[in-house]
Amino acid sequence: MAQIVLTPAAGKRLIAKAMAAHPNVQSALYSGMVVIVAGTTNGYVAEEILALLGQSNGFNRKCFYRGIVLPPAQLMSETGRRPDESEFLGDVVIAQGKWLKGKTIYDVIDEMKQGDVILKGANALDVLGKRAAVLIGHPEGGTAVTALRAVIGKRVRLIIPIGLEKRIFGNLDEIVPRINASETSGPRILPLPGEVFTEIDAISLLSGAACDLVAGGGVGGAEGAIWLNISGEVGKVKHIIDLINLILNEPPFEL
Repeated sequence: MAQIVLTPAAGKRLIAKAMAAHPNVQSALYSGMVVIVAGTTNGYVAEEILALLGQSNGFNRKCFYRGIVLPPAQLMSETGRRPDESEFLGDVVIAQGKWLKGKTIYDVIDEMKQGDVILKGANALDVLGKRAAVLIGHPEGGTAVTALRAVIGKRVRLIIPIGLEKRIFGNLDEIVPRINASETSGPRILPLPGEVFTEIDAISLLSGAACDLVAGGGVGGAEGAIWLNISGEVGKVKHIIDLINLILNEPPFEL
């Protein structure tokens, strides 16, 4: 067994490396379409996948989001968006192994088909139930509702890369009606019917080792960190620890 501490940034990088190796993503990259919907975790995912394709030029993770959560002292609009989104260049849409620069999920959603993959982040994670939900600021549901058109209508695969820092306590089926009630203010929330993919899943996919979340928290840059216990065959544990050691010092996300 081995124990490790991952900051949120290192967790995002670990998830991203596993997403690039995910069999369903690998299958769709060259024979279909993969849409990486803009978001901070998906910025790391896009970096890893575009690097795999040798097409990283022109991608900027720092601008790859629509709505984000910032400290209260930093100005944001009422919808959770930053005032200036002029540098946002679109989602990352990859078709037949080629990055279609400037395209968004809205441009290609009608072209997607069974076997294609959408990667969409989320804001709330039910760890035990393996369920996730996303905060909604757009009056028509934004990219989440758009993605569901293809997921429900055409069996496009939805994968939800999400860090364990976003874990919640409680039943989403009880939380969602309260947040979406007509008398409530603020963002709405939408459960996503897809494959939840956390740091635990990343470790399993990349090494075959098992993993448990055993503690969390920290200060001095470790705020939101998670403590994981990894177990399995000696070779598998050594392999994933060696990989994790390469990303432990991933710097915090900066705007």
